[in-house]
Amino acid sequence: MVGHTNGAASCKVVLAGTVAKDLLAEVSQGFSKVGKAPLLIGFLANKDPAARKYAEWTDRTCQENGFKFELREVDREELESSILAANEDPDIDGIIVYYPIFGNRQDQYLQQCTDVSKDVEGLSHRYIFKLYHNERFLDEQMTQKSLLPCTPLALLKILDYLRVYNSILPYGNRLFGRSITVFNRSETVGRPLAALLANDGACVYSVDVTGVQEFTRGAGIKKNRHEVIEKEGWGMQDCVPLSDVVIGGVPGESFKIPTELLREGAVCINFSTEKNFEADVKDKASIYVPAIGKVTIVVLLRNLLRLVQNRQARTQEQA
Repeated sequence: MVGHTNGAASCKVVLAGTVAKDLLAEVSQGFSKVGKAPLLIGFLANKDPAARKYAEWTDRTCQENGFKFELREVDREELESSILAANEDPDIDGIIVYYPIFGNRQDQYLQQCTDVSKDVEGLSHRYIFKLYHNERFLDEQMTQKSLLPCTPLALLKILDYLRVYNSILPYGNRLFGRSITVFNRSETVGRPLAALLANDGACVYSVDVTGVQEFTRGAGIKKNRHEVIEKEGWGMQDCVPLSDVVIGGVPGESFKIPTELLREGAVCINFSTEKNFEADVKDKASIYVPAIGKVTIVVLLRNLLRLVQNRQARTQEQA
């Protein structure tokens, strides 16, 4: 389950596959109740090797767990019409698009083309709005849970597995007292992740090339949702030493988080395709998670199940 490193016997390396096994048991239980194998369609419209690898992982994980997956390779100019056709197909339960496509604002437009009822990645405006406003259900009856983007949710599941969440506290406040630094403020991962962590009670320092922002629900987590405060003049040297957890997601080979800045015993998690931590991170960290890909794929299946469950709940309400 957890391996010791050669350099520091006090640091435990936790592999994503270990966390994924626990989640798969939850997915399997939900799968047994939906009555049919959900169908996920993947659209690949680029030559990105990382996107193709993610598609292959998705295919394998679906097959291993009884889900159906179909990869459709399309020209990027035909992607929008292909998504719209899939929205109308009643046999398709979920849609995933492997980005980047154009690498600009057109990609943001395409994210909104997937129907909210089939958006397995949780990137539709309705889901993102709910996320930022700390609203966890789509309906007033609270029968349909809102979806969260796969990578941020995978990181939350990992933190829960590592017991960074305090289960004694009420649900929704279980990161109260935790300080977390997140390197990455992209609209698809870093910013929603910071918001989710802050909405769960943490004080989050969001770091990117433009500087540092603090995401917080205020003193004593009295606010219902997070607010964002600019930390003028701050850099990583100001927030990393304050942090119980440091999460790296910078897609740059040259970027490294200096081990000397880490608090003794910090939990360090890397979700970038590049290694954001230095080789000696285990000399300071108590727990190190080098990659999260396998958890992200299982979360994708969990989201697909949720789409099916939400559809069933809507059908029951209309009956």
